[in-house]
Amino acid sequence: MERPSAAILPGNRLHLHHGPIDLVIGADGPDRARAYRRAEARFQTVLTELVAELDLLRAPIGCNRPTSPIARRMVAAITPFTYTFITPMAAVAGAVADEICAALSDGSDLKRAYVNNGGDIAVFLAPGHSLRAAIANAGAAGTVTLEANQPSRGLATSGWRGRSHSLGIADAVSVVAMNAAAADAAATLIANAVDLPGHPAVRRQPACDLSPDSDLGCHLVTIAVGALTDAEISTALDRGQARGQQMLQDGLIAGAVLMLAGQVRLVGQGLALGNTQIERNGNAGIQVAQAGRVG
Repeated sequence: MERPSAAILPGNRLHLHHGPIDLVIGADGPDRARAYRRAEARFQTVLTELVAELDLLRAPIGCNRPTSPIARRMVAAITPFTYTFITPMAAVAGAVADEICAALSDGSDLKRAYVNNGGDIAVFLAPGHSLRAAIANAGAAGTVTLEANQPSRGLATSGWRGRSHSLGIADAVSVVAMNAAAADAAATLIANAVDLPGHPAVRRQPACDLSPDSDLGCHLVTIAVGALTDAEISTALDRGQARGQQMLQDGLIAGAVLMLAGQVRLVGQGLALGNTQIERNGNAGIQVAQAGRVG
């Protein structure tokens, strides 16, 4: 297995890479260099810890008793969702971001920081500070600002066009929650709920045919979405919005943006649609500005 790598990117951001894990980290404050060293040190064993418990993490909820810190974050994030099929892998990207953000900020004099794991983002904010992020996908754009006096510290995006397989047809669902792992799990389930079961324009395939070791087993995942009428798009978004609204009422998320075929739905307050130009980060549904530019 390749060794973890680290590099400084333009804008004094830290890039950490190991296998499938690719993190972009930004921080603002006098202790940035020391914080980056702490993040790099914690990152050294992240992938090996996950691989060691991978069988447990791919099992459905209720079958999991992992011991590593990141794995425990993953299980905690999916525990509220016993009513449906979900595995801890639904929260893996967010949990990794949370773990590295905790290491980054522990004992460091920082104003704010973020760990962006392919669009699943963990945030640290010192009192009196905030961070602005862009939500961009499927022709829509928006912004969300996290404030130090509010509890939300995580953002995540899921959808059938993303890096992971989805049971639904959402182009993207972006969620704000207490931490990145919680946002990751919630985004996965809301995106699954944006759906038109049995619709002829939606092509699906067993996940196990696409990835034999997928945690989704032989559940049908979306591989293509054809033309839909405005009414059909609205029906699919209604289903996802209802799922998100229930999560909001249960205190599991702070808000969400749902996108399908150019239509957008909002759940919760504090998410503003517009055309704010903030740094893009590849295929991520949520992007954050460089540390020197956050709001």
